Amino acid sequence: MSESAAAGEVFARVVVPHLPAAYRLALWLLRDPAAAEDVVQDAAERAFRHIATFRGDNASAWLLRIVRNRAIETLAKGRPSAVLDDDLADPAPLADTILLRAEGETTLHAALAELPPTLRECLVLRELEEFSYRDIADIVGVPVGTVMSRLWKARQALMARTEALRT
Repeated sequence: MSESAAAGEVFARVVVPHLPAAYRLALWLLRDPAAAEDVVQDAAERAFRHIATFRGDNASAWLLRIVRNRAIETLAKGRPSAVLDDDLADPAPLADTILLRAEGETTLHAALAELPPTLRECLVLRELEEFSYRDIADIVGVPVGTVMSRLWKARQALMARTEALRT
């Protein structure tokens, strides 16, 4: 088996399963589907090129750290962000349920979008992607205590902003 074929197999086994989480993180950080796709593609290419150097047992944290770094570089370049436009309706729920759920999701998305990226990324990684504090610390490159602090601040800001948006 050639070296590139072996790298492809390792990449498929180690990285590919984590691409959906990588896209979700990029989307929450950038708030622009096209930019998120670009960042994930770039991160996947980088991961493929450096797959031979992967020595850890947490491929998800490794890939998401690459995605995070690429997203931060994209934000630093001043690329405009778009607002998420999700279709949140179930196939056939009652009309009032759809309305309440859509309003709640819109409020949540608006509140999340207003969080600074450092707080938003920790909250998304913990609450939506269900990473441990240690994994988040590895992805973000900060101590676990900083992750805990950022999560507390993000939750406080999110609760305050969500309440303000509802009134």
